[in-house]
Amino acid sequence: MKFSLSREALLKPLQLVVGVVERRQTLPILSNILLRIDGSRLSITATDLEVEIVGYSEVSGSLEGGDVTVPARKFADICRSLPDGSVLEFSSGDGRAQIISGRSRFTLATLPANEFPSVEDSEESISFIARGLVLKSLIDSTSFAMAQQDVRYYLNGMLWELSPNNLRAVATDGHRMALCDVDCSVDMAEKISVIMPRKGIVELSRLLGDEEISVTMGASHVRATTDNFCFTSKLVDGTYPDYERVLPKGGEKRVSGDRLELRQAFNRTSILSNEKYKGVRLLLSNGVLRMVANNPEQEEAEEEVSVDYGGEDLEIGFNVSYLLDVLNVLKGSNVTFTLSDSNSSALLEDSSENARAVYVVMPMRL
Repeated sequence: MKFSLSREALLKPLQLVVGVVERRQTLPILSNILLRIDGSRLSITATDLEVEIVGYSEVSGSLEGGDVTVPARKFADICRSLPDGSVLEFSSGDGRAQIISGRSRFTLATLPANEFPSVEDSEESISFIARGLVLKSLIDSTSFAMAQQDVRYYLNGMLWELSPNNLRAVATDGHRMALCDVDCSVDMAEKISVIMPRKGIVELSRLLGDEEISVTMGASHVRATTDNFCFTSKLVDGTYPDYERVLPKGGEKRVSGDRLELRQAFNRTSILSNEKYKGVRLLLSNGVLRMVANNPEQEEAEEEVSVDYGGEDLEIGFNVSYLLDVLNVLKGSNVTFTLSDSNSSALLEDSSENARAVYVVMPMRL
C-alpha cells in the first residue's frame, strides 16, 4: 500500500486509537495497528480484543490501496516527532513499511493484515443518537464509583439502562453508588440493560466531543460511530445488582450546604485522617456541621461549616474520599445530604430541581 498525508491529518486518528494498545501483549499483532486504504479514506484500527477503535482520515496524493499492520507506539512516536506541517510518504511491501518525510527516513517491521483480529459483530438490538458531550457528562458523573479489580467482575464496569427517552448510567463498588440520567431520543417498548467494561468506558469518554454520535447496543457489543471514529466494546456477561434496592428510602434528615465550602472543609479535614481508611466523623446539630478526623499518630483536624439543618443531633462516619469524589463531580452551588440515622447510607444530590444525578455513600464505623 502507498499514500502521502500531512502529519496533522495522520496524527488526529492515530491519537484516537493508540490508547487502546497495551504495552504488554500476549499476541505480538496486538502491539500493532491496522492501516487500510479504501478509496480515498485511510482507516487506522487498534484493539485489545475487548475494545476496538477505528479512526478515519481522508487521503490525497499518490494512492495505492491495501492494508498492513505496523507497531503502534513506534509509528505514533515517529509522527509526533516530525515538525509541524510535515508531509509523510508511506509505503509497504516485503514485510517492511517505509516512512519518508523531508530528510527523515524510517523503516518499520510489519505483520500481515490478515492476522489482525477484529471484534465480531453481534446482532443489533437497539440504536439511538446522542450528543457526544451529553454522553461524556453521563460518564464523568458516574465513572469514579466503578470498582477496580473486584472479584465481582460485573462491578468493574458501568450499567447502561436504556428506556423510552432516557439513558441511565449506574456505577458502584459496593461502598458507594453513582446514578445519572440523561434524555435520549429512542423509540422502544421495554428497558434494555448492558454492562460496559471499565476500559470501554475510559476509552469512550476520551473520544467524545461535541458531535452527534450514533450508538448501537447489541447482545454482546456496544458500538459508537461518528464521522471521525468507530468505537466497539465487548459487554460484560453478568447480572448487575438491583441498584434500586440500594437507594435510601424515607430519610427525614435533610442537610443543605454550599458545595465548594463543604468540599474545601472536607479536603482540609482529610489531611489528618487515617491514611488507610480515610474516616471522618460528621457531627450534625442545628445549623452546624462539624467534621472531625484523626489518625494513629494522635493528630486531629476539626472543621465547622454552617448548613441548613434543623433536625435532631446526629453523629455519623464516612470515608472522606467518597464524599469528595461526589462533591467534585456535582455542578451546582449547593448540595443536599439526606440521612436517616448513623447506620444508614447517605443520599447526596444537587440541590437544584433539575438535578439528574444521585449518589449513595455507605457509613463507616469509627
